[in-house]
Amino acid sequence: MLAAMFVSFLGAIFARFLVSRTFPHGGWIAALLPAGLFVFFLTQGAALGETPVISETLNWVPALGISLSLRLDGFALLFVLLITGIGTLVTIYAGAYFSHSPREEGARFLSLILLFMTAMLGTVLSDNLIVMFVFWEATSLLSFMLIGFNSSRPQARKAALQSLVVTGGGGLALFGGILLIGIALGTYSLSEVALRAPELLASPLAIPAMILIMLGAFTKSAQFPFHFWLPQAMEAPAPASAFLHSATMVKLGVYLLARFDLIFEGVPAFNTTLVTIGCLTMLLAAVRALSTDGFKDVLAHSTVGSLGVLVMLIGLDGDYSVTALIAFIIAHALYKAALFFCAGTTIHAVGESRLSRIGGLARRLPVTTVAAGMAAISMAGLPPTLGFITKEYLFESQLNASSGWVIVAVAVLVNAVFAAIAGVAAIRPYYLGKTRSEIKHPETPGLYLGPLVLGGLGFMFGLAPDFLVRGLIQPANDVLVGHTVDLSFSLWHGFTPMLALSATVVAFAGGLIAYWHRIHYALSLNKRLARVLGDFGFNALFAATLRLAERCTRLLQNGDQHRYTSTVAAAVLLIIGYGVLASGTHPVFTLNGGRFDMPSAVVLLLMCVGAIAATRTPSLLRAMIAVGVVGFGSALIFLLNGAPDVALTQFSVEVLLVLILVALLLRVPERAASTRQPGEKRFDIVLAVGFAIVVFVALAATITLPLDSTISDFYAATSYLQAHGRNVVNVVLVDYRAIDTLGEVIVVAFAAMSVWGLLRALPRRRTTP
Repeated sequence: MLAAMFVSFLGAIFARFLVSRTFPHGGWIAALLPAGLFVFFLTQGAALGETPVISETLNWVPALGISLSLRLDGFALLFVLLITGIGTLVTIYAGAYFSHSPREEGARFLSLILLFMTAMLGTVLSDNLIVMFVFWEATSLLSFMLIGFNSSRPQARKAALQSLVVTGGGGLALFGGILLIGIALGTYSLSEVALRAPELLASPLAIPAMILIMLGAFTKSAQFPFHFWLPQAMEAPAPASAFLHSATMVKLGVYLLARFDLIFEGVPAFNTTLVTIGCLTMLLAAVRALSTDGFKDVLAHSTVGSLGVLVMLIGLDGDYSVTALIAFIIAHALYKAALFFCAGTTIHAVGESRLSRIGGLARRLPVTTVAAGMAAISMAGLPPTLGFITKEYLFESQLNASSGWVIVAVAVLVNAVFAAIAGVAAIRPYYLGKTRSEIKHPETPGLYLGPLVLGGLGFMFGLAPDFLVRGLIQPANDVLVGHTVDLSFSLWHGFTPMLALSATVVAFAGGLIAYWHRIHYALSLNKRLARVLGDFGFNALFAATLRLAERCTRLLQNGDQHRYTSTVAAAVLLIIGYGVLASGTHPVFTLNGGRFDMPSAVVLLLMCVGAIAATRTPSLLRAMIAVGVVGFGSALIFLLNGAPDVALTQFSVEVLLVLILVALLLRVPERAASTRQPGEKRFDIVLAVGFAIVVFVALAATITLPLDSTISDFYAATSYLQAHGRNVVNVVLVDYRAIDTLGEVIVVAFAAMSVWGLLRALPRRRTTP
């Protein structure tokens, strides 16, 4: 598996160069990567019959207990096959979708899609929670790039930023939960955490960790109150919408919650919260779907509702809910990806995205029409599709759970809306009305292969579900339940309450389709409802944050260096003063006599003169030279006290600083007008004197204390034996404090580059002959 991940990453990187050279047929060639991975994991899945888990480990950061651990079980196999299988079709579709675009644009998109596939694989295969988080955040970043792929559109940039803020913020919450689990158990292995679940629940960190993990999952899977970002993300190209926002990425939160279900099932609030949030998300998505007119937008809102169904199923008790969860994940991935393919092809063909302006395309897009019809039948839950069987299990899990009839009523209502959306998506664009626009991009094999395959699989798995049950659903079900449950899927279970509920859904859906225009018109006029259920709250909070940042910037970053310096000095004085007062002690020092060092006294006197001169002269150049006197005096003090290497370093720094600043000052007026008022100058004097007194008292108190030479003795004893250096100071700088020294060098280098850039930006003075 580690080799497969490595191949996937390298393939995604090199795909950009390969596709650009084989354009416009690069999509078929790039699809060989996900197709090969699909076959590989399919063979790995066959090996799961002999052992329930296949794992591989590579030490990454052993000092922190972080290893690149990959774990393939029945539930992970379900996701990797969906990711690679649908990824193959998405890659082919994307190649055809961008066949009329510049080749570099299509190559870049395909490379991003394959990189995203790699990040998804890493997320669902990782057994180490830290590694999983790294891949989790990679999906958020790559999703941001794909949503904002059409960067010339302001709507795409806004949607990309919104998704990154929401999912990135949720990622930080998830990381906090992971760290709390690591603190409580001393391990980041997901397998070990599952085995030690009682120990985790006994820890006081269990509830905060659970809350943070749920927040991370809710943001990624667009659950209330984070439901608004997913429909906005439909600004992404159609292949990205089909892959990221219906079939795979948005189910990451569902995957995470399902993994932690057995761990947190002992906390009653966990299941209750999931059921409540899932139902709220379903209802909000249903209302929003009825009020929108965009082809992809309607599908996106139904996706949000479907994710709410999945979260609700995780929260329900009973084994049937797990079976319904797994079956619904598969069915939804098949029909929703197919419908997004069809929507993308339709919008791409006529250049119009609103359902009210699309119609009569059945003859001009015949294969797409057939594929959309097959996917819509499965989405509506009609026989003989996998969607029908899934809906039966959905209602059975609710009837057998202890949550009551309210959940059943919500499910019936929301599923009726989903079925109506399926009918509208399959009928209105192709059979009703007429589109005046000409077909700009006709359907090609690359565009209709994906929806045909996925729609056909929905029928095939409905008619012959045994292969799917034995190969995918049964192994995944055993992992999530914790024991083996005998499963049997069939289209006909007799006249049961589930069948009655399914018939009720179809009847309600028929009424919604009949009155679709009136319902849509009434809801679309309610702007207040759209603001409340949409992203109004996020936009208001985001705008308030920007306003606060602007005010803070005006207050703190006002361009007055005097204020910056005085703020820092005053903060240091306040912190030191508070520390002394809070400790209840005061510095005690005694001045004992010692030998008088005339050279040092002369140097110190020159430094004082330089400091005073720097504060009194109105000339910037003279002030710089006076400050240089202070710096060079410090170097002489080091030299006189037996530290020639430090003195040489100080000399080098001062020479460089003086030369650069003098060169800069030669480009500006020699004298600068005073910007300080008399009151500000008096405050500066008080602040400077106070700072000097604090430094003097601190130094005087320090030299009276007994000298602790433990660290010095350690450096002296080990510098030659361990670092093979005779100069202790150099060893400390380049070995014991190597990272610190590297940081200082980087800071100086960046400062030098910044100054050089400023010097180059200034206009050159013209010299008169």
